Amino acid sequence: MKKWLTLLGMTLGFVAASAAAQLPDFTELAEKQSHAVVNITTTQDAKQIRRGHKMPDPDEMMEFFRKFMPPEGERFMPPRRGNGSGFLISADGYILTNAHVVDDVDELVVKLNDKREFRAKVVGTDARTDVALIKINADNLPRVTIGDPNRLKVGEWVLAIGAPFGFENSVTAGIVSAKGRSLPQENYVPFIQTDAAVNPGNSGGPLFNLRGEVVGMNSQIISRSGGNMGLAFAIPIDVAMDVADQLKSRGKVSRGRLGIVIQEVTADLADSFGLKEPRGALVSDVEPGSPAEKAGVQVSDIILKFDGKTINTSIDLPRLVGATKPGVRSTLTIWRKGTQKELTVMVGELSDDKVAAAKAPEAKKANRAGLAVTELTKEQKGILKISSGVLVEETTGAAARAGIQTGDVIVAVNNQEVNSAEELARLLDDPSRKSAALLVKRGENAHYVSLRLDK
Repeated sequence: MKKWLTLLGMTLGFVAASAAAQLPDFTELAEKQSHAVVNITTTQDAKQIRRGHKMPDPDEMMEFFRKFMPPEGERFMPPRRGNGSGFLISADGYILTNAHVVDDVDELVVKLNDKREFRAKVVGTDARTDVALIKINADNLPRVTIGDPNRLKVGEWVLAIGAPFGFENSVTAGIVSAKGRSLPQENYVPFIQTDAAVNPGNSGGPLFNLRGEVVGMNSQIISRSGGNMGLAFAIPIDVAMDVADQLKSRGKVSRGRLGIVIQEVTADLADSFGLKEPRGALVSDVEPGSPAEKAGVQVSDIILKFDGKTINTSIDLPRLVGATKPGVRSTLTIWRKGTQKELTVMVGELSDDKVAAAKAPEAKKANRAGLAVTELTKEQKGILKISSGVLVEETTGAAARAGIQTGDVIVAVNNQEVNSAEELARLLDDPSRKSAALLVKRGENAHYVSLRLDK
């Protein structure tokens, strides 16, 4: 019996040792790489902003206090502070982080792992990829090693380092859940999806592989609670570094454009166009005078390849075109009326006011209220637990003054459900209408916003 128990103990010990041997040890990686990870604290100065309603008519006492108050419809807000993460990419103080971490801030303070603090300046930002390059005045700094995200495999272990909720140098681990993910309104980034715990404050922090190389920059999460739910997305480091190089050398990012509107090729569409499988990007509109029109691209063409690179889904095309330098001659392989042919196109330059190729033209066209919106898919509505709504992409004019923000969802206008930009414009563009009540969903909360329309 004693011999049997000894043998059993040895067997269990072997099994435990084997299981432990299969799990990675992150201690050395975390110790070495944390020195190049920084915590970023941001401050927005006190600002005078619009209220959503006017003050009531003052009585005599209110009139006394009113002399010391902001004008009607306005109030002062105290300084706003935020935090994010970043990582050193050079020994002389260049740091990569997310654009949304440093946008519209008045002060940036970078704290290193050794507790030193530096004021930082923004070299440049790129909203389309959510990448920012900032700089501190210091030398001989530790820096990360840049890896190749194309070598990443689904199921591979990765490590995230950042400052979630301000807790500096927090280390979390997970695996690569998927590659090349597309997110709403993100046409230029093939995101790396991971289940590593990422929370607010991790934004801009690095994602490492087990070789200690940065393969991505943590950027977004999908969550119903506002915290980690195992759905985190990182910008591939090659995309981020390309943007950083352009920001450093020219102060802006240049992207190629074709001047077309495209859509996904479904199985039914592929069958109707005579394709054996659903792939490529279906052209639904060609901008007059655009590079695509000059090259001979027509509505109903299906673009199968760009410069020899296969277009598996429609989102692949804007990424490939956007990464091409303006002025370069490229080859389009298209499917037209049952025949495959090639066209040569001179790639144009995407200006800041041009929409991404995979979006419908109305997605960026602001209506009378100053709202530019895009439609939500059935799956997105399911996640948000709503039956109707459009996603706000940009706000100007009356909408901005009312406090509506990018990322809000407009569910209804005057109790009428809204599901498209056209419906929203129809309800708001009536010249006889002076105001409207919008049901707006932000996160888990929904509230009505009174909107006074511009003439």
